[in-house]
Amino acid sequence: MPTFNQLIRKGRKRTKKKFKSPALRSTFNALKGSFAKVSSPQKRGVVTLVKTMPPKKPHSALRKVAKVRLSNRREITAYIPGEGHDLAEHAAVLVSGGGVRDLPGVRYHIVRGAADASGVAKRKKARSKYGAKAGKQAGTSAKASTGEGSDA
Repeated sequence: MPTFNQLIRKGRKRTKKKFKSPALRSTFNALKGSFAKVSSPQKRGVVTLVKTMPPKKPHSALRKVAKVRLSNRREITAYIPGEGHDLAEHAAVLVSGGGVRDLPGVRYHIVRGAADASGVAKRKKARSKYGAKAGKQAGTSAKASTGEGSDA
């Protein structure tokens, strides 16, 4: 604990706020060759490497991750959500913030269904998170075409 004299001489330092997704907080101006501090919800990037990663201790799996070079020239590791993907090197992707709890160092998610990242096939629930289109619903379209559901 500091003495009063030490506090008078040096004072207290404010703790710096730690950002959850720092790579989304800067943009690169190619014309000026300079960086600007502007936050953005998503950023475009190019995949440089696709690999698998084992999660932290209690879990066991092979999570799919990709190294992405963002438009602001930052290299990040992003998680590829959903079952199956068609991402390869040089694929354009959209990256949003949000880490994966059991993958240390992974602070970003790749947005499925945007740019070259296709949506998850045969996905029925939580489709908007995985870029999946609505499938043909057998019950409603069959009634409408035969005219069973109407009273008139």
